[in-house]
Amino acid sequence: MKLYDYILSPSCYKVRLMAALTDTKLDLRAVDFHPGLEHRGPELLALNPAGSIPILEDGDVLLTESSAMLVYLAAKAAPGWLAGSDAQEAARVQQWLSFSGRLTASLGGARLHEMLLRPGDIGALRASGIAALRELELGLVEQAERGRKFLAADRPTVADIACFPYVALAPDGGVPLDPYPAIRLWSRRLRSLPGFIEMPGIHRLHELKPEPQLETGEA
Repeated sequence: MKLYDYILSPSCYKVRLMAALTDTKLDLRAVDFHPGLEHRGPELLALNPAGSIPILEDGDVLLTESSAMLVYLAAKAAPGWLAGSDAQEAARVQQWLSFSGRLTASLGGARLHEMLLRPGDIGALRASGIAALRELELGLVEQAERGRKFLAADRPTVADIACFPYVALAPDGGVPLDPYPAIRLWSRRLRSLPGFIEMPGIHRLHELKPEPQLETGEA
């Protein structure tokens, strides 16, 4: 299974993370995304005319959307990461998978603007990112009130992995996470999962700075 990968891409990282959490071996093919723009070259455009990465190849299977890759990896190696038989849980997973695209467009856009000087209205990108974070914070608080520690269920699912990287890297785009205690607690839970791997800017769990508890008392 080959992943066309860029080490600094949150979208690529979420696929690497899902593979690590499901004990799936990937053959990583490094792409010169910046400054080489290799993803816009003829070889990769032949695989993905949209000119984006990641790209996942597994025999005759070719996937070009990171959320689809998460579902594919989970379905092959660890179905527990997918939605269960409960219709509401399945719908919540799909809703958060769709929501993750808003995080990519807003927080990811702000990060590209700040780190790679990608053109864009940084004020609008940050405002959209803050709106998305507030929605995510509310969703996590509501889940905590139901006794659930993750976005779609009482266990981590592909929905959490789809949303996590762009949230964790929001400060790279000038959007701090200090106002969102539920998000910070959720991030700590994900970073403590067995098999968790790092990327530049996202580190394993440490105890240097204790996180506040939510009003529900949940840690």
